[in-house]
Amino acid sequence: MRLKIASWNVNSIRARLDAMEQFVATQKPDIMCLQETKVVDQQFPTNALEKLGYPNYELFGQKAYHGVAIFARDGIDLSEATRKQWCGIDDTRHLYCTIPGGIELHNFYIPAGGDEPDPDVNDKFAHKLSFMTEVSKWFRKRKKAGNKFILVGDLNVAPEENDVWSHKQLLKVVSHTPVEVEHMAKMYKSHDWIDAIRHFTPAEERL
Repeated sequence: MRLKIASWNVNSIRARLDAMEQFVATQKPDIMCLQETKVVDQQFPTNALEKLGYPNYELFGQKAYHGVAIFARDGIDLSEATRKQWCGIDDTRHLYCTIPGGIELHNFYIPAGGDEPDPDVNDKFAHKLSFMTEVSKWFRKRKKAGNKFILVGDLNVAPEENDVWSHKQLLKVVSHTPVEVEHMAKMYKSHDWIDAIRHFTPAEERL
């Protein structure tokens, strides 16, 4: 089975239903991983997604902030769903499940990190670095031959020069700093991840 998986930070699912309809009509993904849904599970507009052809889903949300969700077309099972917390904080940023082929699909919303890239004065930035450190350690512990993992989401780090309009001018801006790029590199190495976009898309087409 070939699957088309989409990842989208919707920044409030209830405000994006019209855009969601257009997206599904043009892109026709088999599975959608959503971030920053900003709604508790009981109020998630699942009926709207079901009408678009996605009756199978797993939710992990909270009121007004964060939240992740995975939706799949009819006939695509989502099993063994796990809602995982990090750093001892209940902020609904990681949901994963098993999809056809025995593949473990991870949907992340990594903390943005606030405005000041200094963990000593900015708790949000400190949380971001701690979050990424814990994720890296967790995947290293789970690493073994035969794992079939896919990781998608809003990772909130731009690690390479051609990710942004001016890498040099943004080096002191959150999401572009060397310490965040270093933490992202450790995440890549934690399970020998392959960045599919960079691997299959020429650099000039990613600009």
